[in-house]
This record gives sequence, C-alpha cells and structure tokens, in this order.
Amino acid sequence: MSGKLVIVPTPVGNLADMTPRAVEVLRQSALILAEDTRTSGVLMKHFGINTPMASHHKYNEHRSLEPILDRIESGETIALVSDAGTPGISDPGFMLSRECRRRGLVVETLPGPTAFVPALLNSGLPCDRFFFEGFLPQKKGRATRLEVLAKMPVTFVIYESPLRLVRTLDQLALYCGDNRQASVSREISKLHESTIRGSLRELIDYYTANQPRGEIVIIVSGKDKPDAAERKHRNKYRNGDAQESEV
Repeated sequence: MSGKLVIVPTPVGNLADMTPRAVEVLRQSALILAEDTRTSGVLMKHFGINTPMASHHKYNEHRSLEPILDRIESGETIALVSDAGTPGISDPGFMLSRECRRRGLVVETLPGPTAFVPALLNSGLPCDRFFFEGFLPQKKGRATRLEVLAKMPVTFVIYESPLRLVRTLDQLALYCGDNRQASVSREISKLHESTIRGSLRELIDYYTANQPRGEIVIIVSGKDKPDAAERKHRNKYRNGDAQESEV
C-alpha cells in the first residue's frame, strides 16, 4: 500500500474559510506537519482534530525529510500545513514536495486559501496576467529584483511585513515612479481587513501617517507600453543617432 503527502491550505484569517474536505483529510492523516505546532494547534482544537503533529519548517526541513519520506513510502498519509494559507507559497513545502516527486511518491494538493488572490482582485488592477514575487530579498539582490519588477508589463505581487511596508513602497516608487498605480491589502479575511488603492506616492503618504498592522500584500500595476507619440519620439531619436554616427 502506498501513502501520500497531502498539502492542506488553512485559513489566512477567518476560520470559516476552512473547507470540510481539509478538516476530514487532517483527521484521517497519520501525521500533520506544521510550520508552528502552537499556531496550528489552535486550528486543530477548533475543529476537533486530534491527529499527532510535528514541526516542519525552514530550519529543520533538511534533516526531517528522510524520516517523513520513509513513512509515506511505507503507506502512511501525511498532511502538511503552514501557519496560514497554502504551504509552498512563501512558506515551507516545496522541498518536501520535490523530494516526493524524486521518489515517485504521490503528492495531492487541496484547493484553498492564499492571501494574494483576494488582494489581487481587490486591487482593481489588471489580473488576467500577473507575476508573483513573494517576499523581496532583504539585502543582497534586492535592488536587482526591484529593477526587474519595475520593467514588467504585468501586475506584480509582493508580500511584506508592516514594519517594512513604507520602506518597500519608497523603493518601489524610486524604481517604478511615484505615479505607478498600486494597492496595499492587509489582514485578508480578518475583522479589520482593508485595501488602500492609489499611486505609490499616495500610499507612501497614507502609511507614513497611518502605521499598518497585520499581514501585507502589495499589488503594483505593470509598466505601461509607450504610447504612439512616445514611440515616434524614440524612433526619431534613434534614427538621428544612427545618422550622426555615419557622418
């Protein structure tokens, strides 16, 4: 008998967002791997789930992989949850899923909550195509990522902490321009959920005066295509340069 890994999304705020299927899977699993057993323990208690739990996070996932894989291979179903939302989306989960694939083990992912989808729809910005960045690097590589994002022609998504929000908005304005349209959503699906929309400069001013709290999702519009007049000007400039270089 072969087991499987089941990736189980959990609510990002309102506990009513938990699906009956997710509750049933967690009850029937042999083990629940949790990013923080204390945080997930509150959820399990709320839904009367008594399945044993073990910690699985970025600081121990390398050394805990083999025993978990062995248990799945022996026929057990093991569930993976993060503190909130879908594991693997800016949370631990990818490495375990990858190693299951390498061993030929079954991975099943339940549909469920993730913070960036409602934030994207709330933003009012184009969402037919978008790029998910997640958390920006804190130091090395941050400027490079900002430069790349600023040139993208599609809406992009950034996760941020409330303490770093204004700093990140400042940097986005530096690379994208003050007038680039954006939104900031916080506390998705919770009691004090809010979305503020406007230019990057307007958002900087707002959150400088109103210190944010809670989990933050920043949505930024893509770089506009140059209009006909701008393209004509650029082409004229380029042709002029080419003629000058031939003289």
